[in-house]
Amino acid sequence: MDILYGRNPVREALRAGRPARKLVVAEGLGEEPRLREILALAGAQGVPVEMAGRARLDDIAHSEHHQGVAGYFHGRPPLHLDRVLESCRTPALLLLLDGIQDPQNLGALIRTAEAVGVDAVITPRHRAATLTPAAVKASAGASEHLPVVTVTNLAQTLARIGEAGIWRVGLAAEAEERYDRVDYREPTAIVIGGEGEGLRQLTRRSCDRLVALPMTGRVASLNAAAAGAAILYEAFRQRGFAAR
Repeated sequence: MDILYGRNPVREALRAGRPARKLVVAEGLGEEPRLREILALAGAQGVPVEMAGRARLDDIAHSEHHQGVAGYFHGRPPLHLDRVLESCRTPALLLLLDGIQDPQNLGALIRTAEAVGVDAVITPRHRAATLTPAAVKASAGASEHLPVVTVTNLAQTLARIGEAGIWRVGLAAEAEERYDRVDYREPTAIVIGGEGEGLRQLTRRSCDRLVALPMTGRVASLNAAAAGAAILYEAFRQRGFAAR
């Protein structure tokens, strides 16, 4: 079971048709469109709804940021890279994360990726944030509509992606090429490094090109989620902001 909390994550999980055992809703909540939709979806799908005090919601979510709603959802089945590559649209657009450790950054990147039509997000199994309830909440539920693949070896994964004819573009602060000089209309995998360390050396060597965001301020780099959003939206712009 996965415990999801927050109105957007619970609503999007229900919208995506993820099976749920039950929802827990805080007593005394006021009328609000998202809450009405959650209760309507739960009723239509036959999901029981338990009313409880906020203290119980705090215990279930291990957080006070549940917005009065939590749900017990069945876990999503694991995804395999080859199946994801087969299902990519044309031209493919992937997002790979090399050691993002903050669940808030992970969630924010997934949210942006879903907004611009990324086919899948790929993360390493070790030394990286996982799709915890906090990350799902930070994604505003976008993770329910986007394949998120966990792989054991990111360098081998990049090699497999290259074999599939997809260009691998890594974002690195010290790169000489500017991020908006790349043609993202080609099948592309964008690679974002972790907080502080950036791309690991093996990951850099596995990329076809390294690009950087131009900066004129005194701060040396952008937050990983902000940097990822900039390059993802450049790809989206070059593709004509077209729905995929």
